[in-house]
Amino acid sequence: MTPLKRLELSGPGAGTLLQRLTTGEMLRAPGAVTYTLLLDEAGGVASDITVARLDETTYQAGINSGIDHAYIEREARAQSTADPSQWVHVRDITEGTCCIGLWGPLAREVISAVSQDDFTNDGLKYFRAKKASIGGIPVTVMRLSYVGELGWEIYASADAGHRLWEVLWQAGQEHGIIAAGRAAFNSLRLEKGYRSWGTDVTTEHEPVQAGLGFAVKQTKSDFVGSEAVQDRGEAATTALRCLTIDDGSTVVLGKEPVHIGYEIAGYVTSAAYGYTVGRPIAYAWLPANVAVGAKVDIEYFGKRIAATVSEEPLVDPGMTKLRG
Repeated sequence: MTPLKRLELSGPGAGTLLQRLTTGEMLRAPGAVTYTLLLDEAGGVASDITVARLDETTYQAGINSGIDHAYIEREARAQSTADPSQWVHVRDITEGTCCIGLWGPLAREVISAVSQDDFTNDGLKYFRAKKASIGGIPVTVMRLSYVGELGWEIYASADAGHRLWEVLWQAGQEHGIIAAGRAAFNSLRLEKGYRSWGTDVTTEHEPVQAGLGFAVKQTKSDFVGSEAVQDRGEAATTALRCLTIDDGSTVVLGKEPVHIGYEIAGYVTSAAYGYTVGRPIAYAWLPANVAVGAKVDIEYFGKRIAATVSEEPLVDPGMTKLRG
């Protein structure tokens, strides 16, 4: 996960800045990790980010692009100028750090062989972060997962990346560890119903219709886009829906039109084969009143591929894997 962009926000105003820019609660105790949204003034989803509060004045944010960086840095500069006591320093730490994701039902067996730190549920709860040592390498570990399995994002300095990989790789050999990449990410995250900003969701969409309403803290009312987002959500006529392909084998690419009867009703965003559920999956924007179980057709290179609107997530709806 090393290429994914990371920012460090530090200073007495870091929490205040993030509280204003995001839909989530940023003033939680150190160690808290939050999945949250950046909205534009019209209430559209400008980005989704993950923010960890490392200590009282330091946060680490996983962002989508340089646009997010420029936006956060510009707002930090404005805040620091308006109130010098609330200064914030924003630093891109991507090049100086690396990240390895370790996930799966045997993840604890692997990590316990190379670390004396406590990775049990009590030692590191879901969506929490802490400092640890793995194979003698200082790391920051966040218990979250874009693939829907138990495990952690493990951050270290860039010069320790190769050693960290080797330590985990060797420890996992007896457990059949697999070096998986972005294609596995895409398949697993679709089975879990996780969205990809820029593919499934853009500023054209507001949180609720995109299935991201949970990321908007209901007790907050003073963040960017807060005035527009509620009205926009109530007026939404489309929703992002999960489709499963009826023939069990045809995998579409994305951006294909979706037909309901003789009408084009929407379009596919993401698609992949779901190896856990044993059938292809596609996500699509469709009219909000289309019910689970409805039959649709995806137009794929001139052919109609039958699909069914399915309840999501397809895998582990009770979150027992992630919280186990």
